[in-house]
Amino acid sequence: MDLRVALIGFGTGGSVFHAPLISSVAGLRLAAVVTANPGRQAAVRERYPDAKVLDSVDRLWEGTGVYDLVVVTAPNRQHVPLAKEALTSGMPVVVDKPLAPSAADARSLAALSAVRGLPVIPFHNRRWDGDLRTARRLVREGALGDVLRLESRFERWRPQVKRGWKESDDPRDGGGILYDLGSHLIDQAVHLFGRPERVYAEIDVRRPGAVAADDVFVALTYPGALRVHLWMSATAAQLGPRFRVLGGRAAYTVDGLDGQEDALRAGMTPRDAGWGVTPPEAYGRIGTPGDERPQPTEPGAYQEFYAGVERAVRGEAPPPVTLADAILGLEIIEAAVRSSRDGQAVDLAPAQ
Repeated sequence: MDLRVALIGFGTGGSVFHAPLISSVAGLRLAAVVTANPGRQAAVRERYPDAKVLDSVDRLWEGTGVYDLVVVTAPNRQHVPLAKEALTSGMPVVVDKPLAPSAADARSLAALSAVRGLPVIPFHNRRWDGDLRTARRLVREGALGDVLRLESRFERWRPQVKRGWKESDDPRDGGGILYDLGSHLIDQAVHLFGRPERVYAEIDVRRPGAVAADDVFVALTYPGALRVHLWMSATAAQLGPRFRVLGGRAAYTVDGLDGQEDALRAGMTPRDAGWGVTPPEAYGRIGTPGDERPQPTEPGAYQEFYAGVERAVRGEAPPPVTLADAILGLEIIEAAVRSSRDGQAVDLAPAQ
């Protein structure tokens, strides 16, 4: 029997990412969507006619055994309270990134998850970007030699501030580009290399009228020679390479973003032919100066996150993304904030 999924929120996260991905995975059924917005309610009824439309999250908790999984894609400050309500009501939960506005909040959620014996699964879909999957395979195979440095960027040119909670400087909102795009970049670094030893950051507010960080550099120091340099910006008038992985024998460089987000925005889903396939003209490059060749990109596979969720909820496999990794990501973000404030690197405490 399919797991019945209740989705909280039908903004960009719910409509572009979660609903199409849930509906594309065997064993999951989008059974309900919670949104009070009339326009979004109409969109749900048109696109997912078999899903119930609920105008209040309170209606999710009215009965027991109605839903098997809750997905939270609400503003960041609501992530932890809604996830805790789901757990208290006896349902496992997927929570969009960032999991929480602070590592302490995330740990409190992890404690309740352990007490209730129900999984909380952070939504870090960009672990299944085709370029990251390719980079991870090349690193694991030793195709680049010992990795010396990873450079990773999410850069945009958005000089005008778009008002909303993502541009808030209230810590409870988890606003600013470090929590938004930085959550992805940091999680990808953790996925590739694990826990760093030290964090250094430069966090700036560049745009007129902005109050939240919009231009950030984060450096992670790992044991040995490995360094990770991350850039996230809304003020990049020209974009740098998406990935540059420098090894002792060769490098791997990719320009441009994985295409799955654009495909989802265009109405495609993983059920469509050619999903996640990168055309040859967009392949990255591997090699050394004068000896470079195209490196075919692994297929992007956002649907694999929810396939992993389905197995985890049934108790057949561990979660596709762990709470420990999401908490580590928040610890790195908080260390970055301290580093930028104090103008010096911050040693990251060993895992407890």
